Amino acid sequence: MIKKSKLTVEVNETIMWGYIVTAVVALLVGGAAGFYIGVMYLRKQMEKMQSNPEMLQQMAKQMGYNLNKQQMAKMQQMMKKQKFRP
Repeated sequence: MIKKSKLTVEVNETIMWGYIVTAVVALLVGGAAGFYIGVMYLRKQMEKMQSNPEMLQQMAKQMGYNLNKQQMAKMQQMMKKQKFRP
């Protein structure tokens, strides 16, 4: 029967906790970075839509709305007033 010394057990537990802490930190950093990248992408897309009425029309159709020219002009005006940068 092989005996493990106390030092070996303590080192293994320390290494295990190191892996757990590293995994949690990596998960948090990855989640925060993904959220930030997603927000920046969405802002960029919204800025593109401000100047492109075809993109606005396409977005409205995907949401189930069929906009006439008056509604489209009003939507463009509302989006131009909206600020997408903090």
